[in-house]
Amino acid sequence: MTRGYGQFCGLARALDLVGGRWALLVVRDLLTGPKRFTELQEGLHGIPTNVLTSRLRELEEVGIVERRVRAHPAGGVDYALTEYGLELEEPVLQLGFWGAKALGPPEKGDYVSTDSLALALRGAFRSEKARGPQRLYEVRVDGKPLRIAVKSGQVTVPSSSPKEPNVVVETGPEVMSQLLTGALDVDDAIASGRVSVDGDRAEARRLFEMFRFPSPEDARV
Repeated sequence: MTRGYGQFCGLARALDLVGGRWALLVVRDLLTGPKRFTELQEGLHGIPTNVLTSRLRELEEVGIVERRVRAHPAGGVDYALTEYGLELEEPVLQLGFWGAKALGPPEKGDYVSTDSLALALRGAFRSEKARGPQRLYEVRVDGKPLRIAVKSGQVTVPSSSPKEPNVVVETGPEVMSQLLTGALDVDDAIASGRVSVDGDRAEARRLFEMFRFPSPEDARV
């Protein structure tokens, strides 16, 4: 990839590699696991096909993304992060949380990405709040499910566990954001009908104790 800043600087080089439009969002979605081209298109709502093709090719050329052939009978090609690409998880998480401080509530038409939520939850996990037996949670935001497994102070999200979840929490993106920043109490959200809980309410409370996002009030703008 051609260097575009002419500066001997790690940050400038990082922008050369992942500073293109949509590039970091491609990385974000691949941080939750390998995906087919069509799966990336679905998660990156609104990305033109030619732009996704270009970003993947560029990320392959610099050793951040690689193609993997799926085993039969499924077949086909997956895109996955290389070891070098996986090193981007912590920088992407920190940049996302920094941006979240100035995010505000979702606007009409904003797309809620399950991969974005999954990655953010990994970064927002508070292991000191996760004592106790193994638990499997499912959150549904605008009907899109995401499973979260917590065991021995460790989190796996997204989880592919086939077990029945201990609790299912369903709501919209704005309320979910308020719950995760602590701006809205779980019981109040349930009582007002803004949150639907299938299972033990205590587990729903525990879920939002284990994950905490920065609030807009934390922003220094």
